[in-house]
Amino acid sequence: MIKRISFLTRKDGTTHEEFVRHWFEIHGPLARGIPGLRRYVQSHIVGEASRADIAGSDIAIDGIAELWYDNEETMEKAIQSDQAKRLFADGAEFIGAIKTFVVEEKIIIDD
Repeated sequence: MIKRISFLTRKDGTTHEEFVRHWFEIHGPLARGIPGLRRYVQSHIVGEASRADIAGSDIAIDGIAELWYDNEETMEKAIQSDQAKRLFADGAEFIGAIKTFVVEEKIIIDD
């Protein structure tokens, strides 16, 4: 299993609430037709936590998107699909900045 994790920041002039509403109600459903996409989770930021023993970061994040695929080949085919291109085009309408990582999970606890 391979996963793309993206940290999203809203466009300037957009409130967090407007960003979340568009992301959930309009953008999210566009992912349904992407071939090979096994799972899609939106994590909406509702607060921040900090620790006194580790320095914090000034990164502004409005949400975290996680998209699961069986393998990298399936992921590459999926992101080239017309459905993914529509999803990316919509993202450009409300996402101001994005940082994406391709990760492989190492499960430590699986309840």
